[in-house]
Amino acid sequence: MVRELVVCLFSDRVGTLGLLNGRLSFRYRPDWLARADAVPLSVSLPLQSDLFEDQQARPFFAGLLPEGQLRQLIARQFNVSRQNDFGLLNAIGGECAGAVRFITPDSTLAVSGTDTDIAWLSDAELIALLDELPARPMMAGHEGLRLSLAGAQDKLPVIFDGRRFGLPKNGTPSSHILKPAILKLTDTVINEAFCLALANSMGLKPASAQIHSVMGRQFLLVERYDRTFGAQGGRERLHQEDFCQALGVVPEMKYQSEGGPDLSQCFNLVRRATRPSAPQVIRLLDCVIFNALIGNHDANAKNFSLLYRRDAAVLAPPYDLLSTAVYPRLTHKMAMKIGSKYKFSELQQKHWQQFAAGAGLSWAQTRKRILTFAEALPLAARQVQSSDADSFAGSDMVEQIISLIEQRCLLTARRLVEQP
Repeated sequence: MVRELVVCLFSDRVGTLGLLNGRLSFRYRPDWLARADAVPLSVSLPLQSDLFEDQQARPFFAGLLPEGQLRQLIARQFNVSRQNDFGLLNAIGGECAGAVRFITPDSTLAVSGTDTDIAWLSDAELIALLDELPARPMMAGHEGLRLSLAGAQDKLPVIFDGRRFGLPKNGTPSSHILKPAILKLTDTVINEAFCLALANSMGLKPASAQIHSVMGRQFLLVERYDRTFGAQGGRERLHQEDFCQALGVVPEMKYQSEGGPDLSQCFNLVRRATRPSAPQVIRLLDCVIFNALIGNHDANAKNFSLLYRRDAAVLAPPYDLLSTAVYPRLTHKMAMKIGSKYKFSELQQKHWQQFAAGAGLSWAQTRKRILTFAEALPLAARQVQSSDADSFAGSDMVEQIISLIEQRCLLTARRLVEQP
């Protein structure tokens, strides 16, 4: 017997997700296909009447779910297998990345957003929630909550009105993502906050984030770029998908070394999916250079997304910017090769040239932008450090990141200038 979930985009029922013998399928609804304004869920799921079978459907739908240990804990909470994407989406797929939601065929899609559909939290309740989060990711199982975000790090969709924090219930869109410190790594909150602030100072227009502290507990609060305010003043969803979803790659293969996307595939995707594509290609190039120079070795294809606005897709604001290279226990390999090299220390000019050729970029333009970043980034980092925001000036972590940036920028500039 086929089990089914209705797949909703914004406030429309657009298709049916099926499960038979452990395998997913997806089909668009005929009434959705007949609409002049119909849009696909994903680049990898174009509008068609034919059924998408498991191999085609799973990358997009599995890509909406948490990964790793978080996924296992949520599965245990609902007494389903951790491999059961359908069961997990049924349990927590009420508030996902982008504008996708899941309901049962006999359910009514909640169109909410009133104050009664927000569980406002006192400071003590927020701290209790943060204490519970490692054992109960996404607050799975709490009444009225069906929350899901991709990734392996603890995080939680919340509503923040400038002074209060709340949990979105009954289909209410969240406004922010709350990211606690990563256990067993030092000062990840200030690390990510600084890297995002630095990206902003370099014109990358990343997701907006601030450090918050409640009763001595520090966390990062990231404003959702896939949420906006409509004409009536209510919060609305914008659709988005990460590069793995758009390329039809399952989340467990997100790293290039595991068979996941490489940078050439990412640039080709941006050229195919965005219009006009040239500015978006340059934005992606800047992100690649920035990640390499700050030591963000975890910049895999799920850390880049397409954001859909009306009929056009753009490269989503950079997010999950963390200098992982400052942690000796973490891998020295980058998530995606630059040229033929995974390790930044091994990058020579020829490897940047290989990267440019594979990405369809002119070497002269690429070289100019690398050198521009290598010259400007250390100074920008010192300026961000000296600002009053988020106490960067007194942070040992920020000093370590800047030292690493200065070394990498000097090495990169030397190799691009001195080598033939």
